[in-house]
Amino acid sequence: MSNGWQLTLDSFAVLKENRQLILFPILSCISMLLVISSFVMIVFASAGWDWDVLRYRDTATATNYLFVFGYYLVNYFIIVFFNTALVHCTHLYFNGEKPTVGQGLRFALTRVGTIFAWAVFAATVGTVLRAIQDKLGNIGKFVTGLIGIVWSVATFFVVPVLAYEKLGPLAAFRRSASLMKQKWGESLTSSFSFGILQFLAILILIIPSVALGFFIHPLAGIALFAIGTFALIVVFSAVKMIFVSAVYHNINGDPVRHFNQQFADNLFVGK
Repeated sequence: MSNGWQLTLDSFAVLKENRQLILFPILSCISMLLVISSFVMIVFASAGWDWDVLRYRDTATATNYLFVFGYYLVNYFIIVFFNTALVHCTHLYFNGEKPTVGQGLRFALTRVGTIFAWAVFAATVGTVLRAIQDKLGNIGKFVTGLIGIVWSVATFFVVPVLAYEKLGPLAAFRRSASLMKQKWGESLTSSFSFGILQFLAILILIIPSVALGFFIHPLAGIALFAIGTFALIVVFSAVKMIFVSAVYHNINGDPVRHFNQQFADNLFVGK
């Protein structure tokens, strides 16, 4: 836990020195909101703008699963694209350069084909899991939940792998899983540090939001909480990718500024 906490603080230090990196998760969130809005509009339009028709529509149809696949595809592409840009900027910073948002975006554009291939692969997995969940009900939710945990662990390094290793989607998945098992074991102790910080940040945000809503106006409190939550999401998203990039470079023997190598080597506890 202490090792994970130290590396979490180091990740925040990198973000503090490179505040422009926060733009990547902001752009990602904005793009995601636009995508979600467009898909919602498409769904309502297909239902004739009738909520009741949409609510009672059978979800287990080929058309609906095709729609789910498209939704996952666009979302995975957006997330990985901007994370690739962020990872490259951290790579430049670790090499002693001063990265810019433009450098990150230009690099991500050179990996568009690889990113799209991964998005297709991940969207396929997501759609299959969704189908299992729909078919098996509560049992399906339990099974897909377990698979989701395994997927999250196995794809921990997939963004830097896609960025710097010329591998296809399945090979990138295997490489990421191999790196996790080979170097870091199977216990991600760092997730506790990020989880604790996020939990505390939410608690701190609730207090002024409730006070503002009680003494001024409920909408003011809701607005403060919504803006604060958005800020927390983008900050922690950026910090997490900085952390992933640093760990990946540490595994490959590259020097990483601001990160204690001994901490990095002992971060994950093998079984």
